[in-house]
Amino acid sequence: MADEYLFDTGDFAYGTWRILDEEIEPVAADLVDRFEVCLEAGIRTLDTAEIYGDYRVEAELGEAIKLRPDLREKMTIVTKAGIDVPSEEKSHASIPQYNATGENLVKCAEKSLSLLQTEVIDLFLVHRPDWSTHPEDTASGLQKLLDGGKVKNVGVSNYTIHQFETLDRILGGKLVTNQVEFSPFHMDPIYDGTFDQCLQKKVRPMAWSPLAKGRVFAEEDEDAIRLRECLKVLADKYEVTMDAVVYGWILNHPAKPTVILGTNKESRIRNGAAGGAIPFAREDWFAVWQAAKGHSIP
Repeated sequence: MADEYLFDTGDFAYGTWRILDEEIEPVAADLVDRFEVCLEAGIRTLDTAEIYGDYRVEAELGEAIKLRPDLREKMTIVTKAGIDVPSEEKSHASIPQYNATGENLVKCAEKSLSLLQTEVIDLFLVHRPDWSTHPEDTASGLQKLLDGGKVKNVGVSNYTIHQFETLDRILGGKLVTNQVEFSPFHMDPIYDGTFDQCLQKKVRPMAWSPLAKGRVFAEEDEDAIRLRECLKVLADKYEVTMDAVVYGWILNHPAKPTVILGTNKESRIRNGAAGGAIPFAREDWFAVWQAAKGHSIP
């Protein structure tokens, strides 16, 4: 199956959205240790974005790569651009806004190359669809980055099937992923055609917030409590942690979404990655669906 993808981001990607959100902010050596744990767990894709950490995360990742250049060859770097929020970095923005103009995407990608201290970005994504920019304009920037060898592959994030189709046609079928929210509590990609489109185009999607922004483990959420009862049974059955069961459930959809695993705890990286090896039974997959929904299938 992997050979059929336009580009394979793997079963897991390590998400860096909150990588700096610790009581003691990590330094380059700490991040190197984290990436080593990822590699040991079989996670070889690093997912980041220009906006992460108030536009600071890319620079910190770059310092880690500078400290251990060999890691660059071992890991696939995915970054995103196109969101401007009022900040020192985006002094022109008086309110939050999307900017997927070709000019801005090229500018952001070039900045990411510098901050990440790499010569090429493996996968560059438009972070959010920009309703105020014509897709031909967006496509022109992505194509320029491809032609210039600054990025190897391009994709999108949070695009509807129609937005994806429009941009992909202009680019001649070059989009290699759509990174979308997907979890037991957010199953929209199953119903709105996103994953079906990915299957049709041999595009491997990426799933962000697989634990529903932590809701899966919310203590006073009745739906979460019901879901955890199911997850606990399956965790015991497959001898893994409950979060690994969720990741396994996601990976067992035919589109095999790459799970973006966002945690600063090394134990959760190791335990979560075990979800990729779960031999999920059909009945177990639908048991998770039923527990999340609170009713049986239609």
